[in-house]
Amino acid sequence: MATAEPMIEVNDLWKAFGALQVLKGISLDVPGGSAVALIGPSGAGKSTLLRCINLLEQPDRGRVRVGDQTIDCAGAKLPDDKQLAGFRARTGMVFQLFNLFPHMTAVENVSAGPRFVKKMQPNEAKDMAIAFLAKVGLADKANAYPSHLSGGQQQRVAIARALAMSPEVILFDEVTSALDPELVGEVLEVIRELAEEGMTMVLVTHEMVFAHEVATSVAFMSDGAIVEMGPPSEVMVRPQNSRTQAFLARFHSFTRTFAAVGS
Repeated sequence: MATAEPMIEVNDLWKAFGALQVLKGISLDVPGGSAVALIGPSGAGKSTLLRCINLLEQPDRGRVRVGDQTIDCAGAKLPDDKQLAGFRARTGMVFQLFNLFPHMTAVENVSAGPRFVKKMQPNEAKDMAIAFLAKVGLADKANAYPSHLSGGQQQRVAIARALAMSPEVILFDEVTSALDPELVGEVLEVIRELAEEGMTMVLVTHEMVFAHEVATSVAFMSDGAIVEMGPPSEVMVRPQNSRTQAFLARFHSFTRTFAAVGS
């Protein structure tokens, strides 16, 4: 269940790549235990926002807080490598292209972080990795290499790898966009279960029905800004902003599915 205190707090975040201003003063609060879905057209800045929250990209200015750790980005350097690794371990991230180590088995991929970042004993890390693989339905694939796994299975290994670091939050960056359609459901089901367990998460997704069903709030981004945010029943069914309305109108099946709700 979501708590009132934000687990993630983004305040006036700006990010440019050369002359291209990608984020324009983003502010976002994510209460603990909530699932926030970021939706919007390609190029809106959704993935860049996630990467700035996780400090994979350094914002030009603004402030990011995850849990009790705050990073003030206004002209400041990022923390040193050790502090940065600790911060990122608390903000797990799952990418659209899996990023598994091809020379490692599933259990080795999942146990690598606890072993090398948290300095956990190998046997303990392996036991933990097997438990998280079981959690995502892949206990029988512990000794398989990524090349022997389907895309959906690889993505579930990537989720188990993020969970093994015991993060306070998980950021999902379009994790189903690289999957064949028949594999999307197995990954979304894992995310749904995590949401039901109260994992704090931010999801960039184009799965509109899934966002409506799972997210506690939805933020529509356009041109580097959040232009509308609220419960899915409002933003996705009765959007007030014309840009949100135009975007959702392109998802005809979604519009038909929830037409009765909005009437």
